[in-house]
Amino acid sequence: MKKSDFHYELPEELIAQAPLAERSASRLLLVPPGQGGFSDLQVRDLPELLQPGDLLVFNDTRVIPARLFGQKDSGGRIEILIERLLPEEQARAQVRASKSPKPGSRIALDGGGQAEVLGRDGEFFLLRFEVDGPFEQWLQRVGRLPLPPYIRREPGQDDAERYQTVFARQVGAVAAPTAGLHFDQALLERLRERGVQFGHVTLHVGAGTFQPVRVEDVRTHTMHSEWLNVGAELVAQVRRTRAAGGRVVAVGTTVVRALESAMRDGELQPFAGETRIFIFPGYRIRSVDALLTNFHLPESTLLMLVSAFAGKERVFDAYRHAVEQRYRFFSYGDAMLLWGQSQ
Repeated sequence: MKKSDFHYELPEELIAQAPLAERSASRLLLVPPGQGGFSDLQVRDLPELLQPGDLLVFNDTRVIPARLFGQKDSGGRIEILIERLLPEEQARAQVRASKSPKPGSRIALDGGGQAEVLGRDGEFFLLRFEVDGPFEQWLQRVGRLPLPPYIRREPGQDDAERYQTVFARQVGAVAAPTAGLHFDQALLERLRERGVQFGHVTLHVGAGTFQPVRVEDVRTHTMHSEWLNVGAELVAQVRRTRAAGGRVVAVGTTVVRALESAMRDGELQPFAGETRIFIFPGYRIRSVDALLTNFHLPESTLLMLVSAFAGKERVFDAYRHAVEQRYRFFSYGDAMLLWGQSQ
């Protein structure tokens, strides 16, 4: 299976650069199983597409303002993108500079404080921060929101709210679980009134989610590591839903990755820890019945996951329809609701 098998042409003007005024006003492409036609809807139509007793599973991770700036001892400017917060005021981060800093060197940070370079961890740097007060509180004051690289503008005041889901609570992501951005309180209330149940997992989305697949044979691609938690309460909710004949609907690919990482001998089990799971066609997703997701970059691991779930040919037909109908793509774009191949 080749990386180029997952390429598609996307007009640049369809890459959403800002969110809509209302979260649930985004368009929703309904992709039913089989060869049926597509339906062009809105996310606010979701209650009519689900049944009482269905379970929506959200990722409750919260994005940190992970982008920092400073200068080296030499005076050269430096940009830091935190990948993972670590104990003892440390972090794993990407560092951009004209010349990579050496272990033992110090970075004077804009906003006060310093970061000491402890060493390397693969493509990342290990940094220890010395700032005024607790590091996470300092980061909230000084850090900038790390908008995706295809959003070609600096983050504004609105992004501080709109690049978080309304249910974000577990601090640790450096990219938003974007399918969840479509939900506002009014939509959640209508879903509750419909009898739809809610569950939560945590998967801290890392900067590696934007890293391209660099090998043509996708089977040799190595995934970045992300931390997740699938709790006992969510596992019990899934089992009750299945026993009652309800359906499990993942809100985003990160939820699928979390749930599939927690599968043991065909059963969902509580699990907290790291995952490098790579899902591409040929892998059978067993944890969910439907997937609500945004449109993903060409040749990306996220597009491969969606293709594994609903079938590559079906997914690419849907993407061609979305391009023809001028849907908005990527993080601040529109969404699609897909049912698995076995539905």
